[in-house]
Amino acid sequence: MPFLPTAPVRIQPYFGYRNRDRLQITARALRSRVRKFEKRGRWRAAKTMISQFASHEVAEFPVELEIARAGGEPRRHQGLTDKEGFVHFDIRLDPDWDYDAHPAWETVVFHWQVGDESQCLDAHVLAPGTDTGLGVISDIDDTIVETGITGDFRKVMRNWRRVLMQMPEERILVPGADVFYNALGGGEVLAKGAGHAGDRQPATHRPFFYVSSSPWNLFSYLVTYIRGRGLPLGPIALRDWGLNRATFGSASHGTHKRTAIEGILATYPEMKFALIGDDSQGDLTAFAAIALDNPGRVRAIFIRKVGEAMSAEEIDAKTRLQAAGVPLWLGNSYDTGHRFLSSIGLLADEEAKAIVDSVEASDPVKAK
Repeated sequence: MPFLPTAPVRIQPYFGYRNRDRLQITARALRSRVRKFEKRGRWRAAKTMISQFASHEVAEFPVELEIARAGGEPRRHQGLTDKEGFVHFDIRLDPDWDYDAHPAWETVVFHWQVGDESQCLDAHVLAPGTDTGLGVISDIDDTIVETGITGDFRKVMRNWRRVLMQMPEERILVPGADVFYNALGGGEVLAKGAGHAGDRQPATHRPFFYVSSSPWNLFSYLVTYIRGRGLPLGPIALRDWGLNRATFGSASHGTHKRTAIEGILATYPEMKFALIGDDSQGDLTAFAAIALDNPGRVRAIFIRKVGEAMSAEEIDAKTRLQAAGVPLWLGNSYDTGHRFLSSIGLLADEEAKAIVDSVEASDPVKAK
């Protein structure tokens, strides 16, 4: 039975991204109210989170996307939601769409009709800069947010209790992730507020992308978490969950991440990427396969160790990466040492070097 079937239709936009030729962005039509992630008691937290999953998707709903290049005339593109309420736009751009010197968030506008009333909402598309040679693709669970899901079914259920009962500000940041990620290329945070199609805001020094096996229902929750912890903001590739093997099968995690990452690599053939993940869902083997299948595209792989002994597959992946000359970091915490930054060309970045120096100076073991 659908929840809130009489609530007004709203559009939930997700972050998009583009290259010089194509712009991609997705949104979802829902019958639900927008709730704020505020710490106001366990019951209120549970009510807020349950509402993220109890929304009613609206199929075959017309949605328009308005885009414009800087200084150009806006154009509208027509879309129709699918049976899960998603509308996907993949738009071919005119030849005069170029990049700024540095990465930027570009404003687009979704339009839709509720009865006789016209509605609109801003969304944002990430565009790299002409000086961008390196991007970052990161996992989320146990890479930037502690979940503790490695192990048995009980730990998985404990993590879902955290999702349903804790607001983003209560979730535990993986120690050192904020400093490490900003050293890799953090910067401006996307400002909130209304704009116009074609408006631009500065983005991070390097483009960041996130991939996760979590459902799209957690998008706003994760954005709030990333913003609140001072992590670089970027497009997030999540999954549409269903009660089937494709959702809950162990192999599906790696398949989803690999498909998402290879899509990003294909969008930016001129760029190289650093991949960051952990060993709780087979990231090392998945990342190694991507690096080996796309020679020269992966500058370095960072894997946070949260499990115990490496599996035979992980050992094999490590060996093959070493043979291919792909720098690999394996550690229990984000040790942002010069050797690893050097492997992805960051030592020339004086700001990043200063951050690393301060981190290492504060470590009593390294300070000796």
